Amino acid sequence: MSSRSILGLNYILRGLLALGEDVSPVLAEFGLDLDRLDPEARILRDLELAIHIRIAEVIKDPLSALRVGTFFGFAGYGPLTMLLATSDTVYTAIMTGLRYQGLTYLFGDLGFLPGEAASALTIRPLQLPERAYRYRVDGELSGTLKLLLDMRQSMGLNIDVLHIDIPYAAPAQAASYPQILGCQVEFGSELTRIWVANHDLQARLPSADAAAHHLYRRLCDDALQQTSSHEGDLSARISRYLGLFRGSFPSAAETARAFALQERSLRAQLARENSCFRDLLEQERMRRARQLLLDKKDSVEAIAHELGYAEAASFIHAFVRHHQTTPARFRRQTPRGTTL
Repeated sequence: MSSRSILGLNYILRGLLALGEDVSPVLAEFGLDLDRLDPEARILRDLELAIHIRIAEVIKDPLSALRVGTFFGFAGYGPLTMLLATSDTVYTAIMTGLRYQGLTYLFGDLGFLPGEAASALTIRPLQLPERAYRYRVDGELSGTLKLLLDMRQSMGLNIDVLHIDIPYAAPAQAASYPQILGCQVEFGSELTRIWVANHDLQARLPSADAAAHHLYRRLCDDALQQTSSHEGDLSARISRYLGLFRGSFPSAAETARAFALQERSLRAQLARENSCFRDLLEQERMRRARQLLLDKKDSVEAIAHELGYAEAASFIHAFVRHHQTTPARFRRQTPRGTTL
């Protein structure tokens, strides 16, 4: 399990408040108070993700996440700020940012897509519930864009974003995106792409300093070490993560990315806990199945579909294996209001 500075979450929470969004009920669910958060504290990555998913469910303005990036501070990235600033060129700063993306506040994966005249800084988003997916795509896009604009302003660079690709279908508010982001926007891509002219990437940074860069690289290496944490049981954390989803569930590879792990490492750690991803996923499906059978009047077929089963027969077979009874019989024989 990994942890990181709480500053990123703090920027977002305060930004949302400034935009008129009330996030205090969500924080209360997690036992948090924005005014009492220690700015030097670290937060476990999965806990922060859970908070974001709940926030996505309660924000009133779908464009809030797209605007919240303006509240991020350049200095809030700690030694990474100076590591980027002491790079030779914009391009080397971006490559350095990719290497040390664990020190950013992203959940998606940063990448770089070279082109003949323009190249793109890319973000591959996590698979999340629909509202949370858009909320995090927009938030991570706006935060990354703010970092590029801060570099341009603080270093007097000429970096213009040509256009942006967004990995979901055009929403009802699509016309507002170019105005907020300051460039042309296209929807429906497979990942976020921020396109910049190649000649801008070759610009030399006025603060380039090889000796200082070496110093800040060591500080960033030390900071990356601090992101590692082994608090708690991975099986329980994955169960809680799976419990955030409605409908289709993430794969083992996607879950590993959410926990900043390689899939092989995730499976190995679960094995050491005498667990496995398939069992955890099935347990969560069965827990959700029991809830749906008692709380809803939907058919068994509809519930099977909601749980991500290709057909009702597969769901019924799994349910019988776990409960020694069919879903229909379980529903008939279990009183409503039973605590499961």
